[in-house]
Amino acid sequence: MGVCGCGKSTIGALLAEKTQGIFKDSDIFHPEKNVKKMSSGTPLNDKDREDWLNAISASITSHTGTWPLFFGCSALKRQYRELLNSKIKESNVHFIHLKGNRELISERMQKREGHFMKSQMVESQFEDLEDLEEGEKGFSVLINNSPEEICSEIIAHI
Repeated sequence: MGVCGCGKSTIGALLAEKTQGIFKDSDIFHPEKNVKKMSSGTPLNDKDREDWLNAISASITSHTGTWPLFFGCSALKRQYRELLNSKIKESNVHFIHLKGNRELISERMQKREGHFMKSQMVESQFEDLEDLEEGEKGFSVLINNSPEEICSEIIAHI
């Protein structure tokens, strides 16, 4: 989990490779209206995210393939994480918050090409972001290191 540009896809794919698991990018579950909205530079609201989160939950619940299953999903607010957990049978979702500061994320987003999420939306992501709280399953990892080092830290933790 984390704001746009924190490395969810890169780290998720690398974790899946290193653990012989599966990685899915939650962006593929956005309805077309969400993609159009974000492409125009307009942040999504809670209602926009509801169908998307339900689709992610359904995908996790119906997954019959290899485990572990890593999902790259912003899950910015606690209510989103609670929705994901509430919809998943035998809820065993743990969140790994890829945590970086605004400067680093903005720098990464400026370099990013070909993605519907625009760099000007970074601020709205940080405004929505709620850190993991006590009682939530998960942990945070700083993203200042290389993807390899970040993955090693996560694997050591899990």
